[in-house]
Amino acid sequence: MKISILTMFPQLFDSFLQGPVLQRAIRKESLQIEIIDIKDFAPGSYRHIDDSPFGGGAGMVMRCQPVLDALRYAQGTGEGIPQGGNAVSAAMTPAGRKFDQKTARSYAQLDHLILICGHYEGMDERIYSRVDEQISIGDYVLTGGEIAAMAVSDAVIRLLPGAIRDGSTSEESFENGLLEYPQYTQPAVYEGESVPEVLLSGHHEKIRKWRLRESLRKTLLMRPDLLDGREMTEEEAEILEELAKERK
Repeated sequence: MKISILTMFPQLFDSFLQGPVLQRAIRKESLQIEIIDIKDFAPGSYRHIDDSPFGGGAGMVMRCQPVLDALRYAQGTGEGIPQGGNAVSAAMTPAGRKFDQKTARSYAQLDHLILICGHYEGMDERIYSRVDEQISIGDYVLTGGEIAAMAVSDAVIRLLPGAIRDGSTSEESFENGLLEYPQYTQPAVYEGESVPEVLLSGHHEKIRKWRLRESLRKTLLMRPDLLDGREMTEEEAEILEELAKERK
């Protein structure tokens, strides 16, 4: 797939582009990535990309012309990338739909993902009407959309073939609608605290059951909202009933 990121500050991505997972995906030919400087599409020597909002108010607003010209450029780049059906453009904005693991998986199936980083007080509303989606990474406000675009890109890239070891993502938090079970490594005892004995037993079925139980326990304690409306297996329902009794 190809990821295009439209930004006013391309230098912020210098370190991000050197990340080992991203570089591995590029070497495996699973990923192309480009950083597009919106300022390159602004007219005049001053590259004027922002202006005061009509109607007054504090701060500045990103003008639609440079952003939309950059978007049109991104939509036309990339050899072999089909236009239209298997491409998505998304604006990073706190008003957008909450980004989650399900969205990351759907994005990882695309041929082309275009992310637009907002700044200042936001973008001209006519930009939002010309993108496919508006995406938020949480209910808070950042200085700009670059960190959000990195978070979205990272979540997507690690799902691409060859980016990380096969099977490493299948049991992570949110993949099955639950938080991940606790993990341990050497030493088996540290400052008097021991690794749960079942994990040292070598008994695969007992380990599986322990991991499921602890995954459900952590979800119940920390993110009970994830359990609302979730379709439970018979085994999961029994464990949750037991956990509920333990808490009484």
